[in-house]
Amino acid sequence: MLETLKNAWRIAELRKKILYTLFIIFIFRLGSAIPVPFIDFKTLADVFAQQTANGSMLSFIDTFTGGGLSNATIFAMGITPYINASIILQLLTVAIPALEQMVKDGGEEGQKKIASWTRYLAVVLGLVQGFSYYMLLKSWGLLTDTGVWAAIVIVMAFTAGTALIMWLGEHITENGIGNGISIILFAGIISRGPSLASSLIQLFKSSVVTAILMILVGLGMVVFIVYMSNAERRIPIQYAKRMVGRKMYGGQSTHLPIKVNATGVMPIIFASSILSLPATIEMFWQPQAGSVGAAIIGLFRQTSPFYIALYALMIFGFSYFYASIQFNPIEIANNLKKNGGFIPGFRPGKPTSDFIMKALGKVIFVGAIFLCVVALVPLIIGAFNSNLRNVALGGTSVIIVVGVALETVTQLEAQMMMRHHKGFLE
Repeated sequence: MLETLKNAWRIAELRKKILYTLFIIFIFRLGSAIPVPFIDFKTLADVFAQQTANGSMLSFIDTFTGGGLSNATIFAMGITPYINASIILQLLTVAIPALEQMVKDGGEEGQKKIASWTRYLAVVLGLVQGFSYYMLLKSWGLLTDTGVWAAIVIVMAFTAGTALIMWLGEHITENGIGNGISIILFAGIISRGPSLASSLIQLFKSSVVTAILMILVGLGMVVFIVYMSNAERRIPIQYAKRMVGRKMYGGQSTHLPIKVNATGVMPIIFASSILSLPATIEMFWQPQAGSVGAAIIGLFRQTSPFYIALYALMIFGFSYFYASIQFNPIEIANNLKKNGGFIPGFRPGKPTSDFIMKALGKVIFVGAIFLCVVALVPLIIGAFNSNLRNVALGGTSVIIVVGVALETVTQLEAQMMMRHHKGFLE
């Protein structure tokens, strides 16, 4: 990884992209330190410390915003509204044939329309989430001014912050390195490093053995994630020989690679974003302790068995959903048939597509289990040991950080390879 970054830095164009990405990250972190007016920040910090100790979903959202939520900054909502809007539009595209046809037939224009609708929906969701956070702050008595003007300023500041983050993420995707949404999440989680280090130091003071065990588990998780991210299933492909003029083409053997973690960190991000919705509802509605509403909200605590089971189901669901968007076995089989390729032991056409679909299903199943293990084991540990609840989000955070880092390095390598071939041809 370090060698790749070093080589990329030597290329002027890639160096500009890296610096551009770092500049956008700097703006994001700067916005995460600008507070929204009319809020008692000192009391808010104490309230969030208590929420984290209780395993509240608010601490989960705060991790993704880089501490913006607990400090009530302009970036308090983070990129979550945009991710939720993206999920809704992708699901609607699959569910509504007219939308699916528009995307397929419209090509780039169809993609632009979907992207535009996603932005508008993200702003609407940002308004809803911003208003819910305002209601939560008001119910906690953390506002220095409860007037209408103060409410408008607070909600609009939160919504504007969401729109700005969305704009920053899109500019990273277009002009920088990596996927903008993933990079923003990456920066937010990394910024919580000092807080995690502080938790580990406190853990060292109370139990050295437990702290060392947690560090070893963390290192093991990183190695496991890297190994599984690079693992792949290779389907052998054979190309038939054919005579074109006086030359013989084909006859070579190759393979069709299917990565075990083909969906990357997107199922984790999608599932996490959807499961943050109960926390948004909790901001609007503060049920009394011991009531049915409080019991329902309690089910969505990050260390509750119901939450862990639902998280696992959603990771599986989004793994298969995202894979169905990325891979089309029928299209792959048709392309192989057109180019004279075939999988040994299977006839071209439907038998080939059925085999690819079956193989893809098995690989995605293994990949989903891998994501569940990494994301849920720390939550299960936190559920059994209340002293480790501050580290309960470690699995989700680690897989997002490592996954984004690997994807970004892969993109850098691909761009360096492209420029290498371009220079060779010139």
